[in-house]
Amino acid sequence: MASLPRLKEFRERRALSQRDLSKLAGVSRVTIVRLEAGGEDPFPTTVRKLAAALNVDPSELMDPVGVPEGKAAA
Repeated sequence: MASLPRLKEFRERRALSQRDLSKLAGVSRVTIVRLEAGGEDPFPTTVRKLAAALNVDPSELMDPVGVPEGKAAA
């Protein structure tokens, strides 16, 4: 599975802290920190949980559109 280059963007658009998102999505805050930093690839279930909490399609989290050049995962 690919990384989530737009996770932070969608989280900040909704004025959510990492802790708030972790509670809404049912994933640990540490997982969100690592995903936003590009430090790990998420499990498909994690992507679905985060997308549901952010009210976006899972594919939108993985789409590098809108990510500054050089920040998108390879």
